[in-house]
Amino acid sequence: MKRIAVLTSGGDAPGMNAAVRGVVRTADALGVHTLGVEFGYRGLIKDRMRELDARAVSGIIQLGGTILGTARSEEFRTPEGRARAAANLKARGVDGLVVIGGDGSFHGAQALSDEHGIACVGIPGTIDNDLGGSDFTLGFDTAVNVALEAIDRIRDTASSHERLFFVEVMGRRAGWLALYAGLAGGASAVLVPERPTDIEAVRERVRGSFEMGKTFCIVVVAEGDDAGGAYGIANGVVEGTSLDSRVTVLGHVQRGGPPTMRDRVLGARLGHAAVKALLEGQDQIMVGERSGQIIRTSLETAWTDNDHDAGPLLELIDLLAR
Repeated sequence: MKRIAVLTSGGDAPGMNAAVRGVVRTADALGVHTLGVEFGYRGLIKDRMRELDARAVSGIIQLGGTILGTARSEEFRTPEGRARAAANLKARGVDGLVVIGGDGSFHGAQALSDEHGIACVGIPGTIDNDLGGSDFTLGFDTAVNVALEAIDRIRDTASSHERLFFVEVMGRRAGWLALYAGLAGGASAVLVPERPTDIEAVRERVRGSFEMGKTFCIVVVAEGDDAGGAYGIANGVVEGTSLDSRVTVLGHVQRGGPPTMRDRVLGARLGHAAVKALLEGQDQIMVGERSGQIIRTSLETAWTDNDHDAGPLLELIDLLAR
């Protein structure tokens, strides 16, 4: 294998640039040329690729977002679009592709491999932490710490005014951001897609906390909660009470900014591991970290067998929320 390509796809996540750097510098050290694909699968179809060497990725490890850009591509979802992408890769002499992204990105990589024989290795890059085969995904640690800092600041205001705050974080289908930020931030309750929301139970917990002498309460809500997000839940909880409440929606601020140490190191390790996997003839696999060790799982396992269990964290939050 003499030439590989790397792309970032789906939502941007802090640590993607660290992974790109890990890919490029590992390949460069092993005598393999790297092409950077601009704007994900759309760039593959439009043949937007550029040579990357060790110097081209200097000074990017601390940057959020992705220097390669990322975009959705409806055309790549079609066989014709994937055929164009594969033809562009083969015309440039590319033997393998590293895809940094989430489950949708990995679906595309597997289809490209199945239909056109392009060897593909995935790196889990999503702030949602919703893939199997890795304890944590790239960007998750940074996003949690951004949310936690906001919660810490909100707590100061909440306690000054004896208020109830609802803080909405990202997570349409998975509540890991809410769970970790809520546990670390001392939330009174955390509402996630993994468990149906009981408005009455939240109301009684909050009211009981104030009655026991707490000067504030914070409820962390994942945006994919089944009760309508933070605003809908807040209206339901305070209805018929004298509770003074406010809602803060953190939104995309969680996806930007410099990656934490953990995401930089994880990106470097996974970038290195992805290149090694390609050079060893691996295909349709994802590299991840489990118990501190780099492991390989099939791309399909990454999106079908999410073995993260929210139950223990939910129980711990319920126990500690006094």
